[in-house]
Amino acid sequence: MDTALGATHPTAIAFFFLFIAVTLGITWWAARRTRTAEHFYAAGRSVTGFQNGLALAGDYMSAASFLGIAGLVATSGFDGLIYSIGFLVGWPIVMFLIAEPLRNLGKYTFADVVAYRLAGGPVRVAAAIGTLAVVTFYLIAQMVGAGNLIKLLFGIPYETAVVIVGAVMLAYVLFGGMIATTWVQIVKAVLLLAGASILAGLVLWRFGMNPLALFDAAAQKYGARVLAPGQLVSNPLDAVSLGLSLMFGTAGLPHILMRFYTVPDARTARVSVSYATAFIGFFYLLTFVLGFGAMVLVGREAIQAIDKGGNMAAPLLAEVVGGTGFLGFISAVAFATILAVVAGLTLSGAAALSHDLWVNVARKGHAPEHEQLRVARIATVLLGVLSILLGIAFKGQNVAYMVGLAFAIAASANFPALVLSVFWRSFTTRGAQASMIVGTVSALVLIALSPAIQVQLLGRPSAIFPLANPGLITIPLAFLTGVVVSLASPDRAAHDAFPALQKRLHLGAD
Repeated sequence: MDTALGATHPTAIAFFFLFIAVTLGITWWAARRTRTAEHFYAAGRSVTGFQNGLALAGDYMSAASFLGIAGLVATSGFDGLIYSIGFLVGWPIVMFLIAEPLRNLGKYTFADVVAYRLAGGPVRVAAAIGTLAVVTFYLIAQMVGAGNLIKLLFGIPYETAVVIVGAVMLAYVLFGGMIATTWVQIVKAVLLLAGASILAGLVLWRFGMNPLALFDAAAQKYGARVLAPGQLVSNPLDAVSLGLSLMFGTAGLPHILMRFYTVPDARTARVSVSYATAFIGFFYLLTFVLGFGAMVLVGREAIQAIDKGGNMAAPLLAEVVGGTGFLGFISAVAFATILAVVAGLTLSGAAALSHDLWVNVARKGHAPEHEQLRVARIATVLLGVLSILLGIAFKGQNVAYMVGLAFAIAASANFPALVLSVFWRSFTTRGAQASMIVGTVSALVLIALSPAIQVQLLGRPSAIFPLANPGLITIPLAFLTGVVVSLASPDRAAHDAFPALQKRLHLGAD
């Protein structure tokens, strides 16, 4: 098909620069209010439930959600929707298990919760390793999506596009901190929900506002198999492994968990999860229409000719149903999606490096405010450079798939330790350390041995580890390690501190 993607287009560029101007204005406003570590990491704990719900939705509806899932559905049919469902079903776990303990027990990072009644230093080191592994894989997906988008919008090399995205993101985080990141997320969430709703509406308009007519057209064009499982995930163990990773990984994502510290109390944290679930659920319903709409109206061959990972399905669909002007708007929304999520990820990674490692381990909790801010900003720059290098290295990968791997690490490294530390009296410092390190290392090793790296990236004929996602092995292994090591190394101080943790968990700070 003929497309404006790949050629410089004035409308697209106008929308792009309008978003950049608005968000840099937000950053300038936020920078004047970012004076302390609490402002930088937690927006002064002044965000309302509705605002945080939108920001949570903005953080969660990433490039994987908008670009990656639409591409997977368009190229693989029904199976692509496993990501939509998997991303959504993690939210009840966040609401009922995680939101209240996190807000009542922590300060800036999830490691604050795990370390509440345990020895802080060893736990924070292990937590930081897991957090940085999750952030790194998540960043890869966002930077790949951003690089492809800017390359096609401006007609510039992919590598240059990745560098531009990294530079703009650094401006947000370095100067505005969590205040800027929160408001950029809110703006992005509103734009994404509006853009996806309009795009889905225009697609359905072509099929008499009847989704069944759309699905029927897909079956007629590519065969009934596109409406049946087995195109993308044919091995039942792969399906279970991916589902577990997506469901439990949500409750271990550091940039999502950080959002609960921006609200004033636990009740507001729960309210914000309710709003986020509603926004996210509505959005993922739209991905059904976007994916199959791209399959029918754009065509698989045309999508993969532009980007082999299928990540440009939604912008191409926007061009077909709304012309080049609408393509410009949707492309700018997609860019806003990526930039906001990258900012949130970088901030959570910087918090792990500065708050967990520097302030609480290296400085034993006695770093002055100005030093904390300086270290946080240095950590931000390091992560920004890393994200640029990784985005270039993983060119061509489907972004939803890459995020699925990040969820597997989060579900293995962070979620078991978080649950055991809050709900099991006998959990110990050594158990927490072992659980997080084994979860992180096993997930990374099995990903390195999986078809994703061995076959797709390195071009080898087969993989040593057969499953595409390691969650089925690594999540139970992390839980089991935490339990066994805790039972083998009892910790009287941690055991005796459990009632105080329970009181704080339910009643908050005195």
